[in-house]
Amino acid sequence: MIPEIKLPTLLVDEQKCRQNIAQMVQKATDNQVIIRPHFKTHQAHGIGRWFREAGVEHITTSSFRMASYFAADGWKDITVAFPVNILEVERINTLARKVQLNICLENLSTLAFLEENLSTKVGVFVEINAGNNRSGLHLDHLPLIHQLVERITQSKKMQFLGFLGHAGQSYQARSHETILKAHQYSLQLMSQLRSKFQEKHPDLMISLGDTPTCSIADQFPGVDEIRPGNFVYYDVTQSYIGSCSTEQIAVAMACPVVAKYPERNEIIVYGGGVHFSKDRVQRRDGTTIFGLLADWTEKAWSVIPDSDTYVSGLSQEHGKIHTTQERIAATKIGDLLLIVPVHSCMTADLMKSVRTLDGQIIEMMRY
Repeated sequence: MIPEIKLPTLLVDEQKCRQNIAQMVQKATDNQVIIRPHFKTHQAHGIGRWFREAGVEHITTSSFRMASYFAADGWKDITVAFPVNILEVERINTLARKVQLNICLENLSTLAFLEENLSTKVGVFVEINAGNNRSGLHLDHLPLIHQLVERITQSKKMQFLGFLGHAGQSYQARSHETILKAHQYSLQLMSQLRSKFQEKHPDLMISLGDTPTCSIADQFPGVDEIRPGNFVYYDVTQSYIGSCSTEQIAVAMACPVVAKYPERNEIIVYGGGVHFSKDRVQRRDGTTIFGLLADWTEKAWSVIPDSDTYVSGLSQEHGKIHTTQERIAATKIGDLLLIVPVHSCMTADLMKSVRTLDGQIIEMMRY
């Protein structure tokens, strides 16, 4: 327990975090692909520097504001993996004058606007729906894809880079087999696109990335760069998916105990939806959980295996911990309980800083 912590505090295990980074960098090196990690998970200059120390030179962000934040810390090659918000064209122009800025397009309307309003050349990926059915074009839209590629190629303000996709359906997986199925689908899809465009565009890139497939797959044939993000911290969801072990989860929230209710097997902590979000996962027995508990160890923490101890509910500031009578009796008001989040990206975004186990506060981007 860390006595100076008085409020819900997000802790990061630097050693685990650096190990997660090193393993993914090594996988990219082994496969001779560029690693362009998504920085939306940690959103922090301090954590970003750990990537730089591991040899990473290219990054992904989810917004132009985030891209500007990391550009200010010296990152020079940034892809914003989100459909362009044309209302930010001034920010786009400012940023493109400072860094190699790469954007995603999937409609002619945005392309036409940028053609009229860009003042500095940008790299462009055509975004492909790789199975997650969020944004991006399916192969059913092949005529539109051809139009976009042709218009981008002809533009003096844009450079066609290739095709970008995100196999987000892997987040619904609960086995390595299902993760690899999503991986194979996205590989086959991008392979078809490459075969249709490579003769005219021999240098086109295929950019894919999500933490489950990048964590589990050993090979990335036909892929030029990978863009996983959550792996830097991992979380309960990723452990349920099968992307990581609980020992690889590098963040946990220290939450003060404020009440105990032995008659209903519950402890109440100061730590609710405003700290964790209300993301949840369902256990195989059908129980919905909002986090797992971890026990303090000499070096960091150890996640308590799926059992009778879990976060059973969250309201704005309250966290409800379902647990055993023995744990309730051993827990005092004012103790700090460690909770491993269901979704580390959302938790980090809400907290806006992380504390290393040696007491360093790493501030995050603030909107």
